[in-house]
Amino acid sequence: MSVRRTPRHVACVMDGNGRWAAQRSLPRTSGHRAAEAAVIDVIEAARSAGVGWLSLYAFSTENWSRPSAEVGFLMQLVRRVVRKHAALLHARGIRCRFLGVGDPRVPEPLARDFADLMTLTRDNRGMTLTVAFDHGGRRDIVAAARSLIRSGVPAEAVTEESFAAHLPFPDTPDVDLVIRTSGEQRISNFMLWQVAYAEWVFPQVLWPDFRAAHFLDCLHTYQRRERRFGGVVPAQSEGPGEGPGEGLGQGRGQGPDRGRPQGPAPDQPPYQHQNGADRT
Repeated sequence: MSVRRTPRHVACVMDGNGRWAAQRSLPRTSGHRAAEAAVIDVIEAARSAGVGWLSLYAFSTENWSRPSAEVGFLMQLVRRVVRKHAALLHARGIRCRFLGVGDPRVPEPLARDFADLMTLTRDNRGMTLTVAFDHGGRRDIVAAARSLIRSGVPAEAVTEESFAAHLPFPDTPDVDLVIRTSGEQRISNFMLWQVAYAEWVFPQVLWPDFRAAHFLDCLHTYQRRERRFGGVVPAQSEGPGEGPGEGLGQGRGQGPDRGRPQGPAPDQPPYQHQNGADRT
């Protein structure tokens, strides 16, 4: 896959575990357990494809409303997965982050494992893996607004750049591509600020069955799209060997801007934002 056309930041809404289990007359917990293989496969596929940032939606602020037995199982499962794969993630040079984890109901041992993995991998310079756990996009935006107010920034001085600097992990780039499995088509309060200009792909496959080949298919779909950011792509003559979609579908700040209007499009932010479930 051409590095020039690879999305810089891909985010996945991991949807369909419960339906996967129901189709097999299994408890929902079996679907969550089966999701582990998909997670590891997608991480490896993203790293191999040259994706610089991968974000996975694992547990939302709304997921606390699920039955307590299911929530407790998820907490134990996530802790086991983190401890099992920590060494491999570190060996692969992957920097790990956890977005959220602000609710006191997150078990202390799990929060400690999250912190330990972030410390272990913080100096890695390969792909950055962000796991959104106890995450809510609206909550992040409210927290950033409160932080701005506390810092004493006058209202007329607030800009998109200054606001973004108060979001969690402000060095995280905008999401270029969101993949939501199972065919459902909802944002579900996921990284609301960061996905403002993302392309979305909705594969029908349920998350436990999602594998590297499906992930690469989604990247290819992204590559075939024209990302205009509200502008208009001027007509261009095709050079030798170039089809209508050649060179299109690349994220902002990556490679040549062939196929994109010169200068900012009318509704394109003048900066590259650096921020930084049904789902299961």
